[in-house]
Amino acid sequence: MSLRRAIHQHRGPVQALITEGRGILENYCGFIRGLREEEKSLDDQKQQTDIKIMEAYRQTCNQIHQQLTEERDRLLSEVETNHRQNKGAVQSQRDAVLNDVAEMSSACDGAEQGMGREDKEFLSRKAKLDEVVGKFRERIVPILIPTHPAIFEPTEKFTCSLGKVTVPGAASSGAAAMAMGHHHGNKSSTLAPKQRLTFGGEGSDDGQFDFPFGVTVSEKAEIFVADSGNGRIQVFTLHGTFVRKFPAVVPGEQEQCPMDVALDREGNLWVVIRTESEEFAAQYTTQGRLLKKILLKETKNLRQVAVDTKRNQILITQTSGDGDNLQSEVLVLRSDGTLVRTVGQQQGMEVWFITVDGEGHIHVSDREHHLVHTFSEDGQFLFQYGGLGSGEGQLKEPAGICTDRAGNIIVADRGNRRVEMFDKTGRFIKHITTDMSCLCAVAMTPLGQIVVTCAEDNTVTIVSI
Repeated sequence: MSLRRAIHQHRGPVQALITEGRGILENYCGFIRGLREEEKSLDDQKQQTDIKIMEAYRQTCNQIHQQLTEERDRLLSEVETNHRQNKGAVQSQRDAVLNDVAEMSSACDGAEQGMGREDKEFLSRKAKLDEVVGKFRERIVPILIPTHPAIFEPTEKFTCSLGKVTVPGAASSGAAAMAMGHHHGNKSSTLAPKQRLTFGGEGSDDGQFDFPFGVTVSEKAEIFVADSGNGRIQVFTLHGTFVRKFPAVVPGEQEQCPMDVALDREGNLWVVIRTESEEFAAQYTTQGRLLKKILLKETKNLRQVAVDTKRNQILITQTSGDGDNLQSEVLVLRSDGTLVRTVGQQQGMEVWFITVDGEGHIHVSDREHHLVHTFSEDGQFLFQYGGLGSGEGQLKEPAGICTDRAGNIIVADRGNRRVEMFDKTGRFIKHITTDMSCLCAVAMTPLGQIVVTCAEDNTVTIVSI
């Protein structure tokens, strides 16, 4: 048989085998696609469950905080009432005794003055002294035992029943569920829709401010505030209680003005500082010990700082030029001060505040154009949103910006006196609050609250979402 004839005879069977093989490959590819879809479904389920768990955790923490706050206020009110009553009783006793003392003293003094006289006035004073002494002779001198308000113990105990957030795919026994609390008792456990706590006030004492600007919150729930006018960093709890302070001091510098603060991956604090002669970024421990200093060029606007914890890079805003030729950009630096890249230079924006989300995306507020710009972790422009206005999704002079664990973007809409939430694509989600008197920086707490600074009022406000 010739080679050509043999090839001709085998072409049909070979084609059939090819077709069969392609079919088998398609089945395998279909199976792989199914596995990918299953992986995506599992990832989506996990993300949704993470959100539910964090929301349940946040709600429970807020409820417990509300209950403890109410109990604290009630006990303090009881102590104040008892203190007032006890003090009033002591003051009444004191006044009564002072009247008796004055009467007896007057009678004795009068008798002493008349001792040397031989007239009827001496006899009248003796009679008066007999009357007064006789009046008090049978009286028991009161022994005053200090009475202090009792130390109150809570009269109500908070008990919790268990609610459950089910993890997809977990056994119905609840072994893979997270238990959250619910209060039972006379006290209402309903949290005010936008519960807020404001603290501060103008001054230089502990807990007071002079132009508080930048703010950040640690995983330990400590609030760090750049108290610019007082040249220091102040630290507070989530209840607004003053914890400590340290001066934003670098040896050899005078009249230092800290503008913004951010925490890095190691838990150290980065502060951008302006002096009369220079500007720089300084790294401190959270207790205030200076670690390093990075010199920066002079900038036209108040400088802001953020940290890409994924890469442990420091991002610092910078604006140069004059008038219509202002040029804004974001400097991306290594922790030793080496420049990695600049971001946004071609965007024609006026950078104000900056943040970096968990994926490394850079978000910048642009108050001149009333926009927020978003860049990739490599500095490529992705999208922008906002625009001048007061409608949903619009902005007016946006200031502070931060992100939550889900990647949502929170913006201090300064000109509209409100705080807005957008999703990671820039789509408007909701108004967090719409009645803030003024806003500067904004930061997210581990419990899902937001912390807002107000330089004009010299206050800091914590708002529940």
